[in-house]
Amino acid sequence: MTLKLIIGNKNYSSWSLRPWIAMKVAGIAFEEELVPLYESEFKSTLLKHSPAGQVPILIDGDVRVWETLAILEYLADKFPAAALWPSDIKARAHARTVAAEMHSGFAPLRKHCPLNVRRTPNPRPTMPADVVANVKRIDALWTDCRARFGNDGPYLFGRFTAADAMYAPVISRFESYAIDVSAPARAYMDAMRALTAWKEWKTASIEEPWVLAHVEF
Repeated sequence: MTLKLIIGNKNYSSWSLRPWIAMKVAGIAFEEELVPLYESEFKSTLLKHSPAGQVPILIDGDVRVWETLAILEYLADKFPAAALWPSDIKARAHARTVAAEMHSGFAPLRKHCPLNVRRTPNPRPTMPADVVANVKRIDALWTDCRARFGNDGPYLFGRFTAADAMYAPVISRFESYAIDVSAPARAYMDAMRALTAWKEWKTASIEEPWVLAHVEF
């Protein structure tokens, strides 16, 4: 039975991007169902599959997984050959740690720089100090992962992992709001943006008909 991933608008749904790009890069086959955010049927449609009523939701037969990190862990268990976490125990522990930090942190960046893939890259006139602190932390985190674990490839832990999937929306935010980062962080961003899956998501985002008035262009 083919997996199904229920997502929100590609242009706006950062949480949907994470498992979607992980499955695409890993070559995990799945059907995609897009439920537009803030439409009248959004909540009722999702509640048929998840008590949380939010995207993304992974459906695998009678299994329902509706939280992003949990989806990535489920995929790692179900498809061990995809190597969604590093094989080395130290690298794997670090990858899970930085993924969890992304999951629970960086609220100022999320608030002031919402995901908007088709936004013309342009810096905000002013950037609050807490957002600047978030950017510095992420830059340092990426640089540290690359220096310590990135010898085997261009991603945080060499080859693409769930940690990269967790930071994919941040890369899009940094691009959309023309946020300056260090050379190592920029090289990592370039590697992610070169992915076929990245280009597919971005193209679909640009072609979507929905425009949310409260998201800045």
